[in-house]
Amino acid sequence: KLNVGADTIQRGVEGLTYLLTESSKLMISEIDFQDSIHVLGFSDELNKLLLQLYLDNRKEIRSILSELAPKLPSYHNLEWRLDVQLASRSLRQQIKPAVTMKLHLNQNEDQIAQVLQTDPSTLLHLIQQLEQALGEMKTNHCRRIARNMK
Repeated sequence: KLNVGADTIQRGVEGLTYLLTESSKLMISEIDFQDSIHVLGFSDELNKLLLQLYLDNRKEIRSILSELAPKLPSYHNLEWRLDVQLASRSLRQQIKPAVTMKLHLNQNEDQIAQVLQTDPSTLLHLIQQLEQALGEMKTNHCRRIARNMK
């Protein structure tokens, strides 16, 4: 009926899907949506139809996207132990520390445990990286991104 190839229709549907999902994900305003589609060069009537389609369906799209999001495990408890090897048969005086951690996680109402072992220097580096990431979350740029994701 349209005298257009199936490949063209598929790309058009994928583009429309991408436009609506990304716009819904970011919860952009009507003006921002209009600015985004104005660049595409469609007629004013089509722009109004796309805007109405976005406004009518953005909450439903967001709810579907939240259901599709992966359910990541959450922290429940941490047990740790410090082991130090002071000597062996071949080396009488050595110090070989190791930190063993048992991380208890909640995933889909089930509890799972992960056992991790590392040396103290790697653990200190990991702690520094995590503290740096937490500090990064306090910047204005990250706050704006986090606010727009909600």
